[in-house]
Amino acid sequence: MTETQIVWINQLKKGNELAAFNLYNSYSKAMYSTLSRMTNDAETAKDLLQEAFVKAFKKIHDLEDPKAFGGWLKRIVVNVGLEHVRKKKYYFEDIEDQEMESPEIDDSLIDDKTLHNAIKELPDGCRTVLCLHLLEGYKHKEIADQLDISESTSKTQYKHAKKLLKIRLQHHYEY
Repeated sequence: MTETQIVWINQLKKGNELAAFNLYNSYSKAMYSTLSRMTNDAETAKDLLQEAFVKAFKKIHDLEDPKAFGGWLKRIVVNVGLEHVRKKKYYFEDIEDQEMESPEIDDSLIDDKTLHNAIKELPDGCRTVLCLHLLEGYKHKEIADQLDISESTSKTQYKHAKKLLKIRLQHHYEY
């Protein structure tokens, strides 16, 4: 958080639209990335991004410490994404805890774009749980509560997502 961003937040609280524009430009790329992973749809992610920023800017007076803006905004973005997931009623399959062969791959070979694309290819339920747990830091209990699934389902979806991701990445590097 820069001093300039703190000034923008304080100006936004006073109704300055240029400050809102500047904050949007500072944070939109990272927040879009989060929503893109959650929804797997660029247009939906863009719409949800706008919705999240509108909510944040309307609630800016609730933010007591401007230095906490990034984390506060991220929570709003994730909640908007979760709302969308709940409305879409993604299918969260109770996966048997069977052993799938999990290939070994060299993590140093994986670039961000390849990883992002592999995550986008995961089934909706697996992708959502993987993103929330691994990338956003939610605990399985929190994910279960947010998505109205069991904690066990969250854990098995996560485990399944990791295995599918490894398989996809291995296939990518075989070609």
